[in-house]
Amino acid sequence: MTDSIAENLRRVQDRIASAAIAAGRKPEDITLVAVSKTKPVEAVAAALAAGQTVFGENRVQEAAAKFPPLRAKHPLSLHIIGGLQTNKARDAVRIADVIETLDRPKLADAIEAAIAKEGRTPTLLIEVNTGSEPQKSGIARDDADSFIDECKARFGAALVGLMCVPPQDEDPRPHFTWLADRAARHGLKTVSMGMSSDFEIAIACGATWVRVGSAIFGAR
Repeated sequence: MTDSIAENLRRVQDRIASAAIAAGRKPEDITLVAVSKTKPVEAVAAALAAGQTVFGENRVQEAAAKFPPLRAKHPLSLHIIGGLQTNKARDAVRIADVIETLDRPKLADAIEAAIAKEGRTPTLLIEVNTGSEPQKSGIARDDADSFIDECKARFGAALVGLMCVPPQDEDPRPHFTWLADRAARHGLKTVSMGMSSDFEIAIACGATWVRVGSAIFGAR
C-alpha cells in the first residue's frame, strides 16, 4: 500500500505541475487536498510518509476517529469537504483546520456558535451549488453574492474562498470559470474545485485547491 500510494501521489503532483505550467501558473500555487474518505488510517499514514500533509474527509465522525492519533505524530491539515449538518458543526470546528462546505445561514449560525464555544476558528470556504442540483449541498447561485457578503461580515479573514462540485454529466469548465470569477469579484483568494477526473481542467480555470481521492488512494 505504501509504495502504490507514494507512486500515485507523485503522478498526481506531476500532473498538477504540468497543468499549472500549461496555464501559465506556478505549480506551488496549487494545493493538493488528498481525499481520504472511506480509506483506513493506514492509507493516510502511507500518504503522510510520502510527504502529503493536506487531507479531505466527507464525514465529521470518520475524521474524528481517524485523524487525532495521526495529528499527534504528524503535522497535517484536515479539511471537511462533505455536506455538514448543523448538529455536527461543533465537532467540525473542534477537529478541522478547514471547513469547505459552509452553504446556508443556519450552518453559519451553528459554526459561529461553535467557534465561540471551542475558542478556535477554522478556515472557511463557501460551497456554491453551481449546477442547481437539488440532491447536492451548496448555496444557490442566485443567493451566492449576498451570502458571501454576509459571511465576510460575520467571519472576517477566516472566510478565504469558494468551493464547488459541478454536475457529473456536464462540461465542468463553465462551472469552474464561474466560481473563479465569483471568488475574484469578492476578493477571495482560494478556489477549491476539481477532482480526480477533472482537476487539470480546474487548474486551467483558476483552481488554487484541487481535491483528489481515487487517483491517489484507488477506487472506493
